[in-house]
Amino acid sequence: MNKNIALAALITFALPGICLAQGIENPSKEQKQIQPEVMNKVKTMAEELIKKGFTAGDGYGEVWIRDLNTFIKLSCKVNDKSLIRKHLITFFQFQQADGGILDGYIPASKATIYGKFYKSELAPEYLGHKNTVETDQETSLIQAVAKYIHSTGDKSILTDKVAGLTVKKQMERALDFLLKERFNEKYGLLWGATTVDWGDVQPEHSWGVVIDENTHRSIDIYDNAMFLIAINDFITIGDLNASEVSKWKAVYKSIRQNINKYLWDDKAQKYIPHIYLNGSPFPPSFDESKIYYHGGTAVAIEAGLLTKKQVKEAYQKMQKNVADAHAATIGLTIYPVYPLGTFENKGMGPYSYQNGGDWTWFGGRMVTQLVRYSLLTEAKEALAPMLARVVKNNGFYEWYTPDNKPMGSSSFRGEAGVLWTAITELEKKK
Repeated sequence: MNKNIALAALITFALPGICLAQGIENPSKEQKQIQPEVMNKVKTMAEELIKKGFTAGDGYGEVWIRDLNTFIKLSCKVNDKSLIRKHLITFFQFQQADGGILDGYIPASKATIYGKFYKSELAPEYLGHKNTVETDQETSLIQAVAKYIHSTGDKSILTDKVAGLTVKKQMERALDFLLKERFNEKYGLLWGATTVDWGDVQPEHSWGVVIDENTHRSIDIYDNAMFLIAINDFITIGDLNASEVSKWKAVYKSIRQNINKYLWDDKAQKYIPHIYLNGSPFPPSFDESKIYYHGGTAVAIEAGLLTKKQVKEAYQKMQKNVADAHAATIGLTIYPVYPLGTFENKGMGPYSYQNGGDWTWFGGRMVTQLVRYSLLTEAKEALAPMLARVVKNNGFYEWYTPDNKPMGSSSFRGEAGVLWTAITELEKKK
């Protein structure tokens, strides 16, 4: 997310090999079992945190769509739906002329002088912002609206008007933006700046969140899997006519086919990190093809791109990476990591932040997918250490070092949201 990277990611690890906190490494069979009271405690903690607001966490004045998308289900359970609806509508009030969606917005009184801010006459009390290196803002908003509708039954949001158009039409404009502004004809897939998996820090700049003349454009699994999910959500909740359904089903089919054709490495049984459109920013001596992207793989599974057998194999690979990296959970962003000095941003050293930091924000999503595919033993095994550290630290932290040290926000709502969802889905299987 890159909001607190300068503060939260100062500790870097040039090499793995750090021992884990006692009780996490090589857990016994008993330790892998999750006690009901632990699940209930974490669920309650998550519910209490989400009641307190919609920002990403402490230290963040902004409401971010990629974060809100991951805790909106829980928010719909504990917060007034009219307030949730208002926050969703605000994103559409900041929608750009080309259909693009911003990352988030902040009360104008709390905005810092850093970065570029956008104004909207429809929401004058806020200022908006966008990390242009990413290609998941539009898809996150579509998914969030769908989750809101599924959770509340309130489809009337689709007929609300923003800038003279219905929310449904604005959603379609957001999807069309991706096809017009972020679509590569050669590969038939969406592109973004080169970042680490789902991250928003490019290597060519000391901060790294804005596309510029130094950007290396590329295609990855995360952005395109998010697009598939969003298209499916739009078809499901959008009350589309036959022509609209036909259009988006054709786009969905094409994106899915091209993901399988260009991004899936059948021999290695993994997604390749990037397809480069104007060269790689990384040195030729570094073999990027060896890197396994945990987050993008989890989202690809959510998009239905892998079989149950492949899901189980992906989980096993993630756990092997955790063991090899001496990390704590499958939230480990990637393995192996990008070498020291690869990123100009000093917070992106090996095993820091998005470069091999351990993020429950994505690890928890993988747990939910394991439950979805009835891989319950694996789901419990993966979830146990995530819950244990929440209880131990008495909070939901943004990310963790390989030795399980909590970093960043101590009230990270994205972690709370995905853990609550994973626990809730696991409880349904009883």
